[in-house]
Amino acid sequence: MTNHDSALPAPRLGEPYLLTPGPLTTSYPVKSAMLRDWGSWDGDFRAMTVEMRTRLLAMLGQGADDFDCVPMQGSGTFSVEAMLGSFIPRDGKALVLANGAYGQRIAEIAEYLNIAVVTLVVAEHEWVSTVALTEMLARDTDITHVAMVHCETTSGILNPIEDYAPIVKEAGKVLLVDAMSSFAGIDIKVADLGIDFLISSANKCIQGVPGMGFVIAKQSELLLCEGRARSLSLDLFSQWKTMEDNHGKWRFTSPTHVVRAFQQALAELNSEGGIAARAKRYAANHQTLIKGMKAQGFQCVVDDDKQSPFISTFVYPDSNLFDFNKLYECLKEEGFVIYPGKVTATPCFRIGHIGEVYPEDMQRLLVALANNKFWEQEDALENVSA
Repeated sequence: MTNHDSALPAPRLGEPYLLTPGPLTTSYPVKSAMLRDWGSWDGDFRAMTVEMRTRLLAMLGQGADDFDCVPMQGSGTFSVEAMLGSFIPRDGKALVLANGAYGQRIAEIAEYLNIAVVTLVVAEHEWVSTVALTEMLARDTDITHVAMVHCETTSGILNPIEDYAPIVKEAGKVLLVDAMSSFAGIDIKVADLGIDFLISSANKCIQGVPGMGFVIAKQSELLLCEGRARSLSLDLFSQWKTMEDNHGKWRFTSPTHVVRAFQQALAELNSEGGIAARAKRYAANHQTLIKGMKAQGFQCVVDDDKQSPFISTFVYPDSNLFDFNKLYECLKEEGFVIYPGKVTATPCFRIGHIGEVYPEDMQRLLVALANNKFWEQEDALENVSA
């Protein structure tokens, strides 16, 4: 398992912990891996790309031989757009399950690409019902693809993919899963669930750095996608074909430093004990945080049974004196960076539990938060003066 001290957590380098859904806190060896330059045509770098793809597929477990891996330069959203634009045919129609900003973004991308799209929308703290999904697929027979977000980081809700996937496959539809914030942080039975395309990013649960996403694609579906792309640079089929034909060569400028850091991050995931061990650590981070936040009077936006172990959302304190920006700066001074909220109807903020962080770091955050509850102190002063 990774030694916490030898990993040199970021504050010991004068940096704050990034308690966000990504970019996130990386280990010192991951940072150090980017100190060397690599040529994109160089055989050593191409071999690194081949190894990276192979190791990602090995993480799928049973059924991995039916899939291939296509990495793509850019942010995770670049890869989402590449997936939609490369894999949905011109006469296809997508159904998007949306209970947050990232589900809505999938629908928005589809609209930009002139892909026919319909949505099933619910509140950010709720699940799309299986009844609604079943009825929609029965009613609209033009739907060819269903897209969903596994962990919707708008709120931190973990959507029940194990309930949705059988319905989608029973209806004969192609299933696309945005597992940006969940892949490698929780076991996902990709083959068993019948997922056709799954997407994630370097700077999430694998704990690499930003600049690359990747799509895990069922080979039988991938081979149907030649000529479908709506973009030259975001053509995943051509990216895959180029890598296959040229032993790991990327079509355009390779994110060399990102790939090397990712290789190191994959090695650290393996040394920690794989997905099961990392999931256990993230769950411990989450449980420590939630217990401490509730003890300090904070209310969670998402019910416990729907909450992911990756990021949590908390309702603003019931005080007119609370100012998120002030809290943000106070915690940053203490060595922690958190996120503002994205839930539409509820003023809230978010705290991530992923990256090179541990339960003791969550405890330190809780102490910092308790020491900086300025709104309670100011409330007390107001009450005294009144």
